[in-house]
Amino acid sequence: MKYLVSASLIVLSSAAMAAECPQITVADAQDLAGKYPQQFELVEFESAANCELTFSQNPEIEELNARIIGNKDLAPVEQRLPEEPLVVAPYQQIGNYGGVLDGMSNATEAGSSDLLSVRHVNLVRFSDDLVTIVPNVAKDYKWNDDYTELTFTLRKGHKWSDGEPFTAHDIAFWYNNMTMDPQVVEKPKDLWSAGGEPIEVIATDDQTVVFKMKAPKPGLLSALATNYAQPFQPKHFLGQFHPAINPEADALAQAAGFENGYEVINFYYGGSDWKDVPSPLLKDASKVEKLPRAVVPTLESHVVVEDTTEGRRVVANPYFHMVDTAGNQLPYINEVNESYVSDNEVRVLKLVNGEMDYKSQSVNLPDAPTLLDGQEKGDYTVELRPTIGLPTFSFNVTSTDDDKRAIFGNKDFRLAMSYAINRDEINSVAYFDLGEPMAYIAFDPAPEFATPEQRKFATEFDPVKAGSMLDAIGLVDKDGDGWRDLPSGKKLTLNMQFSTQGVPTTVAELVAQDWSNVGVQTTIKEVTSDEYRSAQSANELDVLAWTKGQPIPVIQGTAKDFIVPFDDFFGLRNGMLWAQYKDTNGAEGMEPPAWTKELEAKITEWQSLVPGTDASNKVGNEIIQIFHDNFLMIGTVKAPAPIYRSNKLQNFETPKTSSYDYYRTYPYRAQQWFLSE
Repeated sequence: MKYLVSASLIVLSSAAMAAECPQITVADAQDLAGKYPQQFELVEFESAANCELTFSQNPEIEELNARIIGNKDLAPVEQRLPEEPLVVAPYQQIGNYGGVLDGMSNATEAGSSDLLSVRHVNLVRFSDDLVTIVPNVAKDYKWNDDYTELTFTLRKGHKWSDGEPFTAHDIAFWYNNMTMDPQVVEKPKDLWSAGGEPIEVIATDDQTVVFKMKAPKPGLLSALATNYAQPFQPKHFLGQFHPAINPEADALAQAAGFENGYEVINFYYGGSDWKDVPSPLLKDASKVEKLPRAVVPTLESHVVVEDTTEGRRVVANPYFHMVDTAGNQLPYINEVNESYVSDNEVRVLKLVNGEMDYKSQSVNLPDAPTLLDGQEKGDYTVELRPTIGLPTFSFNVTSTDDDKRAIFGNKDFRLAMSYAINRDEINSVAYFDLGEPMAYIAFDPAPEFATPEQRKFATEFDPVKAGSMLDAIGLVDKDGDGWRDLPSGKKLTLNMQFSTQGVPTTVAELVAQDWSNVGVQTTIKEVTSDEYRSAQSANELDVLAWTKGQPIPVIQGTAKDFIVPFDDFFGLRNGMLWAQYKDTNGAEGMEPPAWTKELEAKITEWQSLVPGTDASNKVGNEIIQIFHDNFLMIGTVKAPAPIYRSNKLQNFETPKTSSYDYYRTYPYRAQQWFLSE
């Protein structure tokens, strides 16, 4: 046996044993530090600590592996780990293996980013300072001088959850044969373009992949650090069904009962890089029996083994690429049990009863008093953290009702409805005076280039002014029933549907009441997030309502909030028929106004600039001004939100923000959580 004992890599015989590796933690780093905070490459750690790390595995990993449909018997842990595993320092202590993490989501594709973030991986991630970008799946990364080429180096010997090699060719396959294939993804996200042109992704060898851009895009790296999309897919598995990869793809698919290979790919992939689409286990169990695997192999810390309408279960990935500083393969926690609970009151009750181990998404500040009161009895802890974004409302400017569309498209109407909102009351009633009235400026937190006037634009409460403006545009009570009517004389009723995942109930109720108080009759109905999104997609809503706003690192990579319809499927979208016109080159829908094209050009320009420079700040300020000059989105109050965790959950670092935009727990390495019971 040989041991490496110093930075000079002197090889000693077995008679001169190397020192035992120190089991360092973030709390006790013992003066050891690597290139990136709280983590090391293996050689880097062994050199710094003057030791050789030996590896251990979860004693139940064989049983867990047996539950992963299609997996073979396991080789020793040394053969399953990459040759270059990522060594991470736990926050407080080396953990214990075992246990089931209990969590809940609203439904299979609603309120689920909490638990997705627990197992998520990407090429890189933000460290917990939310400033430093560190490697994860990638071993390292490097930009060229003008931010037009981003090169990733991968880990030798890294394996998918089925034990097959993961290489740079899996990244090129994901991009060239899935993301850019319209038979798999109908329309690629703007994240994968720079200067209006598609990015090129080239695997130069097994461990090296290059993202090449026609224009500078310094925000691509930060977007990858926060994005739920994973820029890799297993070519060895999905490629067998792709006609461009395998000439026998269609025949193979037909033997499994599918029409062609693309149908199989979409059965697994769902036509989207959103990785929370129902797995084949939930879609059609009869078809699963004829396929080689129930779920696509993954690089995540846990693998889906059960998926029903009641919830899903995931178990530890026996090929996961991380180890702790004692050489234990992560994750520590055996299993995650995700149950689906659509009713907010039931969710809060389960939290108060201590039935969950972690919850953040869809837990809103109005629920905080109840949760805080139950901490001791329920043996859990609740902490308040700043949110990203604020509850935002908008009126459907492409409504199919001609009379409503004419009113909703009038900027003075939108301004009047903003002045009608009593944000101080919202702050007091819904947020216990912990929030701050804010305009929607797209960038959140508000950057230095946003002026105080822009941050507060049209947020003053002035119902008299609102009423005068509504009178001036012809919204008056024509029939004497106490409610304003449309200029045509038709009845005007705003039908507001909302989801608690998007905005708290109290906020929606108060806004609806404020609008009714100035004579605009507003009805309100709580729906599930799926119902809301479907109605929004179908252009059926009068009022759009969701939390909206993104931090600069996210906007650097994706311009979705600045291009019609101003978000993706999961957020607040407006101008659906504008988007249809744009997508069909004018064949369908309604032509967007000129200012939307100006906004798109400005955000493309801003993305090519380095944030913080004078040039970037100037363009950023101009972008905010375009929003206010056209006033499509009405901001309300920005407030903190609760983050809940069981006291038995160890190595838990409370996130700095309660936000989807920094991807929940992803910067805080949930793989090193463990349960004390």
